[in-house]
Amino acid sequence: MQLTALILSRLQFAFTISFHIIFPSFSIGLAAWLTVLEALHLWTGRPVYRLVFEFWLKIFGIAFGLGVVSGIVMAFQFGSNWSELSRISGPIQGPLLAYEAFTAFALEASFFGVLLFGRRRVTPRFYLFSTAMVALGTSLSAFWIMANNSWMQVPVGYVMENGVAVPTDWAKIILSPVLWVRFPHMFLASLLTGAFCAAATGAWYVLRARFTAEAGIMLSMGLYLAAVLVPVQIFFGHLNGDYIHDYQPAKFAAVEGRWHDEQPAGEVLIAIPDSATATNRFEVKIPVLGSLIGSMSFNSKEVGLTDFPRDLWPPVQIPFFAFRIMVGCGVIMLALAWIGAWFSRGGRLEDNRPLLWLIFLSFPLPFIAILTGWFTAEVGRQPWVVYGVLRTADAVTPFLTAPEATTSLLVFCAVYTFIFAFGIFYIYRLLRAGPAGSLVMPADAAQPNRPMLVASRVGQSAAAAGE
Repeated sequence: MQLTALILSRLQFAFTISFHIIFPSFSIGLAAWLTVLEALHLWTGRPVYRLVFEFWLKIFGIAFGLGVVSGIVMAFQFGSNWSELSRISGPIQGPLLAYEAFTAFALEASFFGVLLFGRRRVTPRFYLFSTAMVALGTSLSAFWIMANNSWMQVPVGYVMENGVAVPTDWAKIILSPVLWVRFPHMFLASLLTGAFCAAATGAWYVLRARFTAEAGIMLSMGLYLAAVLVPVQIFFGHLNGDYIHDYQPAKFAAVEGRWHDEQPAGEVLIAIPDSATATNRFEVKIPVLGSLIGSMSFNSKEVGLTDFPRDLWPPVQIPFFAFRIMVGCGVIMLALAWIGAWFSRGGRLEDNRPLLWLIFLSFPLPFIAILTGWFTAEVGRQPWVVYGVLRTADAVTPFLTAPEATTSLLVFCAVYTFIFAFGIFYIYRLLRAGPAGSLVMPADAAQPNRPMLVASRVGQSAAAAGE
């Protein structure tokens, strides 16, 4: 395979977005949980909620910063590698990204400073309000990004004028039914990420017999939240499948591993799809279930990939396997959340070390589910970058050369690897230090224009715990 500028640009965007999406999804879940913790502290007056809040606030700050840094280049790539996409869809994508800056970033930037420096300078109720505004800002950021991506998945509310997509109805774009099933799905995934990371951290501390009170809060709150949210997430996942079935039938056929029309259609549980022969090897299939999932019917006709020209087929193996990994992660998380919540309610979880180990080891599952879900959505819509309107091959910058794309790809890989390693290491040091000692507060002399005063205290606490 020849590494053209198109392939290299696709690899670069896939790498940067896969790296970037980890941190915003983590931040959204943590911001919501911080709001709950601060509300519980204000309501009950229990210092333990405050201690857990201060502990996770430090981790949130790092994740938030890494998300901002890793996301900056995303906008640059639209101009450097995907100028045709920017030219054709800019009248729609540009305002949507601007709305994110004017709403989400404005809230986050304004009130995050209050979280870092305002504990002693504002009333407790205003501090809670600031925490909620940061959580709202992170959620709005996800909304506008999903609005942008959902328009690319199912374009509505526009007309083509002189080869450019011009918006005609912003209400259709923002109130698209596709957006309003995809955004909750992503938002719930972020909440589950925060819930499982909190539960896994609590399980780790319980296994090490450290921070008993704080660990109990992390463990129980994380499991109870996940036990409620996973079934809701599965429901919205089904709604996402409905929109794919109706609007992107080629993607749906690829995800299902269905090559030929079937009536009624079976559901392929596992197989090795072979695009060359349009068949599945080592296939395990349940009869009729495919029609039930696709059309809520026992006898519906479901289309196969051979109904479409071969040049409109997505790379079948990636969405096929990615979807099954995502579903598998969801099933495991559901089982762990329900079993863990049941044992926690009976006060038996702390003594069940095998279950605690499973909960601790579950922390990568929501991240894996988010990444594989994103792969399913993005790779499955190929060869379109704006579905049915603009092919990916026609969206790349015309004058971009392969050596230029190679250079930027290598630079991004090196920089992102360094950022990721630094961020993970520092978060690990904070997790190892735990919510111990006095409450972390800015020094009396700390000012918003001197944030390193706070950072130095956090670093000293982590370093002391690591010695």
